[in-house]
Amino acid sequence: MGELVLIRHGETEWTLSGQHTSYTDLPLTPHGEEQAGSLAPLLASRHISAVLTSPMRRARHTAELAGLKQTRIDPDLREWDYGGYEGVTSREIHRTRPGWDLWTDGVVPGPDGHPGETAEEVGDRADRVLARVDAAFTNSEGGDVVLVAHAHFLRVLTARRLGLRAADGALFQLATGTVGRLGIEHGRHVLTAWNRLP
Repeated sequence: MGELVLIRHGETEWTLSGQHTSYTDLPLTPHGEEQAGSLAPLLASRHISAVLTSPMRRARHTAELAGLKQTRIDPDLREWDYGGYEGVTSREIHRTRPGWDLWTDGVVPGPDGHPGETAEEVGDRADRVLARVDAAFTNSEGGDVVLVAHAHFLRVLTARRLGLRAADGALFQLATGTVGRLGIEHGRHVLTAWNRLP
């Protein structure tokens, strides 16, 4: 069986500024495009049987620039819905909520259609994605399954894959334009690489 390869999209203007970005559909910066393109040689050496991407253009463009073909959009790969904290930095939130932590305190409701999510709700989406990943592994010929998505979501998904609580995703910082890999050792899901750059 192959590995589960996780790719965080390249840099955007809001990753530079530290603004929470879920449903705002920002493009990659020129540096973000370079980050994505630099992943192509690393991925070209792998046997990839399936690629799923977030519907957001920053993820789709990252997949394209990284040379990933025949991608399928999976709506469950979207970023944590930050609700009323969309576009707001942690520093700004701390002005009114000192000590606030996304992983334990959650978010406030946002505009219509964006009530925000708890870590557990994001974990439920991650579990659905992991079920599709396992189905893809079953139907593949030993290749990798690649997910191209967003930092907080991929951190939650990693925690869930390793048998941890969704909020334990806090333990897995993931930089823009980097790769993480999850495999199996002695029948147990394990982290095989993290924050890897080309």
